[in-house]
Amino acid sequence: MLYLLLLLLLSAVATPIFMWLFLAQVNQRVRADLIDEMADFQAAYADWESDQVRSVAELRQFVDEFLAKTVPQDDNFLIFTIDGTYYRSNPQVLPAIMQPSSKLMGYWALQTQPLSGERTLSDPNIGDILYLVQPLELEGDVRAVFISAHATRGEREEALAGVYLFFWVAAGVVIVAFAIAWIITGQLLAPVQKLATTARLVSESDLTQRIAVKGSGEIADIANTFNDMLDRLQSAFVSQRNFINDAGHELRTPITIIRGHIELLGTVSREQQETLDLVVDELDRMSRFVNDLLLLTRAEQPDFLQLEHVALPAFIEELFQKVSALADRNWRLHRPQSGDLVADRQRLTGAVISLVQNAVQHTRMGDLIELGAALSPALNPTTVRLWVRDTGTGIPLSEQERIFERFARLPNRYRRSDGAGLGLSIVKAITEAHGGYITLSSTVGVGSTFTLVLPLHPSLRLPSSVQEASAPREAQ
Repeated sequence: MLYLLLLLLLSAVATPIFMWLFLAQVNQRVRADLIDEMADFQAAYADWESDQVRSVAELRQFVDEFLAKTVPQDDNFLIFTIDGTYYRSNPQVLPAIMQPSSKLMGYWALQTQPLSGERTLSDPNIGDILYLVQPLELEGDVRAVFISAHATRGEREEALAGVYLFFWVAAGVVIVAFAIAWIITGQLLAPVQKLATTARLVSESDLTQRIAVKGSGEIADIANTFNDMLDRLQSAFVSQRNFINDAGHELRTPITIIRGHIELLGTVSREQQETLDLVVDELDRMSRFVNDLLLLTRAEQPDFLQLEHVALPAFIEELFQKVSALADRNWRLHRPQSGDLVADRQRLTGAVISLVQNAVQHTRMGDLIELGAALSPALNPTTVRLWVRDTGTGIPLSEQERIFERFARLPNRYRRSDGAGLGLSIVKAITEAHGGYITLSSTVGVGSTFTLVLPLHPSLRLPSSVQEASAPREAQ
């Protein structure tokens, strides 16, 4: 459609230029005709004058004979004036602008030198007047004037009719050609469109989409190559998922056995007890790591969420009671007046607590940590926002995308983190399983705000366009 509009715009610009050039050629041809008529007259007059000395009476007779045997072209006028006054013309009926008493006729009759010119008129029935003037001498004195004039209306109407016909025919041809090209291009690019659609549908949790390949050729080769790539990706993701799942289950058993044997040990020395405490602490950390891995693999399963109706005010109040005892911070609650959503209460609780623990690790005593929730009628009437805001160290802009990746960890100036870098990736997985997305606004030295944007029901998944428009990563 853009190309059609561009073509129409170029046509709109080119048409007046083409018309101007075409009319200029018409005027040039008319002037050439006038010059030819003037040359014919001059040749006839030279033959007549060369025979003998002529009188005015004989000049009148010559003019009568010349006009009688000369047939002017359409819209051409052959006019004679003698001794400063109109004498005769062919055709005899003249336009108002060239009447014997008109100013133009008087102007012509007084000329003593050859003259060519154009008179622009406002009369649409005549157009412009192109003319040539030739004074005639008898015995050395100018006694008469011959005028060859042309009214341009007829020529220009014919020219404009041709231009308009050409324009409409060309426009029709262009539109038909564009329609045919549109259809053919659509058929040729249909596999490419299917390729783009399939690419948009592909995600880490759904690699089953494929392009139906028909026929052969370059487009079919691209589609086959794309399908082969998806096969390899799906195989790699399935292998990775199975490995993580199997490794997680295999690791849980020895961890449980080792912990059980440690708990069965009897009385030990102080040094041995310190070693056992260290081993138990590492076993707990590894157990949490294994559980996190298994949680990430289960997040892609359809039964990952156990949905129920959640009253937002009571839910956020309950969360605040749990997290406010985690550390000595300046805790603040933003409690909504009303609101309900359908969600997995336990998963959502774990996601928010993980964000709060992250805020605790990057703040000091007395720093602000705010937990809040609100419906989002301005953003989307079917969404709710849960956020955790702190006044801690903040996150560099260059790291704000990476921290949501698995095993991503940032240096912490306040305390050593015991996690494996899976916390935020788990929060993201839980949020996306609910059909929502997570946003981050952070400034180094000012603090960070993590916001979970969730639909009121997971079936109302937020479109990617909304997520991209509403989830900027830049620091505020």
